[in-house]
Amino acid sequence: MSNPFFSFIIKAVVILIIAFGIHLAILSTLDLPLFENRIVPAYLVNLILVVGIFGVLYLLREKYKSQLGFLFLAGSLLKFTVFFIVFYPFYKLDGVITKLEFAAFFAPYVIGLILESVSLSKWLNKLD
Repeated sequence: MSNPFFSFIIKAVVILIIAFGIHLAILSTLDLPLFENRIVPAYLVNLILVVGIFGVLYLLREKYKSQLGFLFLAGSLLKFTVFFIVFYPFYKLDGVITKLEFAAFFAPYVIGLILESVSLSKWLNKLD
């Protein structure tokens, strides 16, 4: 049986690389700047957070089995905290958060959240 954590890492890296490529392709098609709005750090930070949170949940799966849902929510809170500490000040420098700035962070955030939720739910169903 393969380790769900390592499978998740590979899946997360591949999916976020594909999403990053699609994101850049859309920006290119619309003749918009490709590497502005902290897009690279946004994808990297979201990847690290998604893998880290899933890893913590994996490590705590035995001891805190009934609280994993709450720990998952705490991970989401951590992601928002990182956004407000790391990205929000730069996005708000000009007084407004543009659609491109919003998309640069929230596209990988949403993709990571969906991947994390689906993987966690499949994994938890196998634990029963």
